Amino acid sequence: MSDDDTASENSSAKLVRGSIAKHLISQTLPAIIGVAAIMSIGLVDAYFIGQLGSSQLAAISFIFPISVALSSLGVGVMVGINSVIARALGEGDDAKAARRANFGIVFAVGSGIVMGLSLYALLDPLFALMNAPENLLPLIRLYMEPYAIGFPLILAIMGLNGVLRGQGEARKTSTVSISYAVANWVLDPILITGAFGFEGFGIAGAAYATIIGWMVGVSVALLLVRSSEIPLDLSQLRNCNLLDPAKAIVSVGLPAAFSNAINPIGLSILTSLIALEGEAAVAGFGAAGRLQSFATVPLLALSGSIGAIVGQNWGAKEYGRAREAALYAGLFCIAWGLSIAIAMVAAGEWFADFFTEDPAVISEFALYLKIAAWGYAGFGLLIVANGILNAVGRARYALGQSALRVFLIMLPIAVLLQPSWGSEAIYTAELAANLVGAVTGIALIYYILHRRAPN
Repeated sequence: MSDDDTASENSSAKLVRGSIAKHLISQTLPAIIGVAAIMSIGLVDAYFIGQLGSSQLAAISFIFPISVALSSLGVGVMVGINSVIARALGEGDDAKAARRANFGIVFAVGSGIVMGLSLYALLDPLFALMNAPENLLPLIRLYMEPYAIGFPLILAIMGLNGVLRGQGEARKTSTVSISYAVANWVLDPILITGAFGFEGFGIAGAAYATIIGWMVGVSVALLLVRSSEIPLDLSQLRNCNLLDPAKAIVSVGLPAAFSNAINPIGLSILTSLIALEGEAAVAGFGAAGRLQSFATVPLLALSGSIGAIVGQNWGAKEYGRAREAALYAGLFCIAWGLSIAIAMVAAGEWFADFFTEDPAVISEFALYLKIAAWGYAGFGLLIVANGILNAVGRARYALGQSALRVFLIMLPIAVLLQPSWGSEAIYTAELAANLVGAVTGIALIYYILHRRAPN
């Protein structure tokens, strides 16, 4: 047995042994619950905000892509932490994994502070660029100002969850997600529309519920990290070269952050284009997008869980196992994506009734699903490919394919077709981008895992 094999068996890399299929199931099922809990926050917000009126629903539709873009930057930080910890554990170097984990938490919180302050300072020009009408800007500010102040909390959660994910602790990361989702569910009706004699804060109440939920999530994450194989211990950073963990995390985390953020940035631009079609189009597009996010939860969960499995096996030089995980993940994306697309197309108007009674909004909602849903399988292949590329330290490839999808496919099609097709052009552009993303994702994974790695 080689030194590498011995190190791997003596380390905390528990995903380099046993059935790959079982690891995918054990890592993804808890992640599905956690991601579903997170996505449900947007649905619950939209439901109660929809009770306030179509203007409030339109306002939250402008807010949604910005909040997703910022959260995606945070996910990139989490992916960077996850990747470097998983590979260090796969190499059998638990001490390196611990240093990188503790630095990663500090890095995540610092990033959150910078991002939150930047958002607060740029609110008005940001939403002006999105063609948000003047009558909606006060509503947008009511939500976004407290959201920006509390934003470092969600980055703290991302950092702590990155530490847990790198160790393969999917159940614990799901527990964190569920904790702050449940807090949001309970607080939304009270703080938005009012309950128990309390009038509520309107759209600002959704932001307050989110921030309080994040506080709960940070508390739970700290407790779970404390009891993990790599506990929070910032004293490890005193006598070590911080350049190593910083370089390792940034080399993956920075491209991953931009790669994750490119998709919602594209969504923000699409929202600005669809704003030209009227308030009903914006409201329908935004509400349907939230439902779509929930429908693709298993794909999002898989894209997160695949990183620890591939990363640990890649670090342990178990390349065949990494390829096996990628194959199973890709087949699942195709099966789930096509199945859920059929359901969404068939029941589009029925789903729309949950959010609004406005016929114009319902029509746009159903039209969006009728077109865009056929790209779900492609979207799944894209994001799972991104997760694999980030896990093996090829984050720049993931960034490249995300940029290609948005800037060379989605946005040009939307801009060229909108004058004649209207809102249908926006939805068609998203479909085309997801199909192209699937092709590039498959090609890149084949190239990296089969052509660039030993057999």
